[in-house]
Amino acid sequence: MSTEADEVAHDTVEAAVRSQLARAFGGVRGIIEAAVPTAAFTLSWITTEDLRLSLIISIALSVVLLVARLVQRSTPQFVINSLIGIAIGAFFASRTGDAKDYFLPGILWNGAYAVAMLVSIVTRWPVVGFLIGSVTGDPTGWHKDPGVVRLCTRLTWLLMLPCVVRVAVQLPVYLFGGGDQAVAALGLAKIAMGWPLQVAALGAMVWMLGRGRTPIKPVAPA
Repeated sequence: MSTEADEVAHDTVEAAVRSQLARAFGGVRGIIEAAVPTAAFTLSWITTEDLRLSLIISIALSVVLLVARLVQRSTPQFVINSLIGIAIGAFFASRTGDAKDYFLPGILWNGAYAVAMLVSIVTRWPVVGFLIGSVTGDPTGWHKDPGVVRLCTRLTWLLMLPCVVRVAVQLPVYLFGGGDQAVAALGLAKIAMGWPLQVAALGAMVWMLGRGRTPIKPVAPA
């Protein structure tokens, strides 16, 4: 059951979305946990050109970060998400023997995510709207308000933009690059266009949300 403080904090659509976005991102620690294993893999490959060793170091660091979360009894969600992505990338790379394939799942995921968000916008069911539904208790009630739909559409465009940029930059490097240069470029791009780009998009969304106060309509009690 929501507390009175929660209800006050979520008295507007903008406040509800800001709250949910804050939970969706892992803060500074989440950024570090996502970047460290990728940076370790890239540096190890450049210095040793040993794919097996590079994969072991990357996965081992992720496990250490996960254990640290568990020991501190803090949420392991962000580390687990990162570890799953790294494990899939390691599987791809180990199957083909090409270090570039470590980055392929991330490129495909961003492409699929961008397409899904674009479909949600075109069909006028922008994914950000469901963040509001998770707060009000009515997953689709927000869709009845055209103003809320327009706001969520603009926010979904901003959320989609980092995925589009990542694919536009990384896919050509993956397809046409070769050797250590391609692995280094993909590693740097993944780090630079990972959480930093996501945080920039989040900042733009927060700025947009700060400009309005759209009343939120909770579900009427039965």
